[in-house]
Formats: sequence, structure tokens, C-alpha cells
Amino acid sequence: MPYDLGATARLTAKCREPDGTLADADTAVVTVTLPDGTTATPAVVNPPAQTGQYQADYVTTVAGRHTVRWVFGGPAYAYTDVLDVRPEQPPAILSLADAREHLNYKGSSGTSDDDEIRFWINATTSAVEYFTGPVVVRQVTEDHHVGVVRALALRRPPVLTVTAVEPLLDGGPSYPPDWLNVDGPAGIVTRRDGGLLYGPLRVSYTAGRLLIADNITAAARLILQHLWRTQRPGRSGALAGSSDDYSVTEPISGLGYAIPNRAVQMLDPDRQPPGLA
Repeated sequence: MPYDLGATARLTAKCREPDGTLADADTAVVTVTLPDGTTATPAVVNPPAQTGQYQADYVTTVAGRHTVRWVFGGPAYAYTDVLDVRPEQPPAILSLADAREHLNYKGSSGTSDDDEIRFWINATTSAVEYFTGPVVVRQVTEDHHVGVVRALALRRPPVLTVTAVEPLLDGGPSYPPDWLNVDGPAGIVTRRDGGLLYGPLRVSYTAGRLLIADNITAAARLILQHLWRTQRPGRSGALAGSSDDYSVTEPISGLGYAIPNRAVQMLDPDRQPPGLA
């Protein structure tokens, strides 16, 4: 499961002889390659009475996909893995508490599954936003390779505010936010004076919803429960009643059978036109 930014990731690996037998190595080095290409080499330890088993603790500093490369000598052995680090403010349409309650993980149920629940919350958020555009507030920066236009159509509506419109080419004009009109739901940007916009341009803006409608939250809960049940049948959080309660009766464009049709129906009032969400 992904780690939170700033958390310590415990990296583990096993060293083996050519025949697959676990063996203590003469040397052991682990190299973590960060998303920006820099590397780190945390200290490696071989815990007592654990032949051929090694670990290293790495404090995460950058969000994104990391590569973990173990290299052993005497015997020669190597192992490559990856770890993912969540951004400081990952988009999540449901809180962990709300998700636990909806999946019937309450009170003394324990917290051992919390990381997995958080993973599926993030997957649920992506599924909802596939239809609605951004729900969770986030910062977006995108390039528009246009010439001379009267309006810019931003790609991730709804838009809360535009913070900067800057030229991609040296010498091009920039447009202060107070010069602009923004149609938030449609994501259309125009000049207040009716003038033209000269591109290409880089636009920075805040997208999402300050208030999340009940139908969107309800759809998110349906999707989360559906995904949880399909991954963990028969365990806590499984749906009650017949298997038809949340059935997917036909494939959904772009997502196949990943989410129940009932959830899509709940999202209908907020669906973006094709190509925008």
C-alpha cells in the first residue's frame, strides 16, 4: 500500500544462493531512486537469527513512485521493487471514518485494514471524478497550445478560481486573474473587456467543489462498497442481502464492470459532457 508523505517505509528483501536457499551476504546495499531521479541509500540491517533477511528504514520525502534496488554480494543476488508515496493532500472523496462506518468496520473491529480501505477510497474518488470532473479541491496547471482565441476551455471543470494565465513563449502576454471572467461549472475563461487571448498559454487554477452534493457522496459509498466486496468476498464489509442489490447489469462506457450502475445513476445530475470529466 502507498505510504503517507513523511512516513517511514520499512524496506525488506531476502538474499538467496543460486539454488534459492536463504543466505547471509557479505555485502548488502539498497538504493532508493526518487521520482525526481535523485537517490538515497538507507542503512541496511540483517536482524539476528533471520538468515538471509534484510531490512532498511527509509523516511519518505517526495510524493510519487520510487524504485527500490537491492544488491547483495557473496552470494551475488539482486532484487528490485517499487514503493508509492501519497501526496501531502491526496484527493479523497470520503474520510476514513465515513468509509469504515459504511463498510461496517466499527468499534472493536480493529484498524488492520485501514491502509487498504484508504487505497480503495482513492480508487473510488477516481471513479466518481471520471464522471463528474474534480470533486475534491485541488490545484491544476495545464498548457493550452492555441493561437488567438476569444475563450479558453479548461479541461478539469468545475473551476473555483483561476490563479494565473501566463505565456508559454518568451514575450507573450499574461492575463491577471482580475482581467478575466470564469464560468466555473463549464470551465470557460474569457476576458472581461471582450478582448482576445493570445496563446500559447499556461493556466493555473483551483478545481473541485466546496460543497459535495449528497448524491455524489452516496454514489461514492456505493462504489467503495462494491469494490471492497469484489476484492474481499465473505469478509467484514461485504454487502448484505442478495448479490443483485448492487449488481452491474451492463458494462459502463470507459469503466466496464468496475462500478455498479446504481452509482452511475446517482451521478447523472452532475455528469460532465463526454471528454471533459
